[in-house]
Amino acid sequence: MKKALVLFADGSEELEAVTVINILRRGGIEVTVAGLQAGPLRGSRGTMLVPDTTLDSALAQEYDLIVLPGGLPGADHLRDDARVAGLLRKMHDAGRYVSAICAAPSVLANAGLLDGKRATCYPGALDNFPAVQRQTAAVVEDGKLITSRGPGTAMDFALTLLERLTDKATRDKVEAALVR
Repeated sequence: MKKALVLFADGSEELEAVTVINILRRGGIEVTVAGLQAGPLRGSRGTMLVPDTTLDSALAQEYDLIVLPGGLPGADHLRDDARVAGLLRKMHDAGRYVSAICAAPSVLANAGLLDGKRATCYPGALDNFPAVQRQTAAVVEDGKLITSRGPGTAMDFALTLLERLTDKATRDKVEAALVR
């Protein structure tokens, strides 16, 4: 079974996180939600989420995909955590999927993963990273780096991630059941 790790910090965008978690689980992916610290965390819109584990505990496992939800100040907390940067580089170097949505592509750029790569984000989130080839599509893939624009593109992002971990038939089955 494929495994995905979704990171969550205080101030992360809960709509993006929960959409990805839900879609991946519907598609049979084993999803672990890891908080930067223990206990419930408050999302950017005030919703409390209880992660499955802490990032420290999650680091002992291997994953096929890592997902960074956006939101502020959640993306800033992810960017400022050395464990996150190390994990992103490790996943990327191992040829695993690394993904981010909304403000979180800036975390990938800050870790040096988007230099010369195509990516999308919430408007302005990558303005300080001129080496990134910024795109405006809802979801942009450059190899195994997958980025998306924001809360309004979370469903497309999640379905793309599911298709990459499984296949088109699984994506289509999950998407049909959503009555989109």
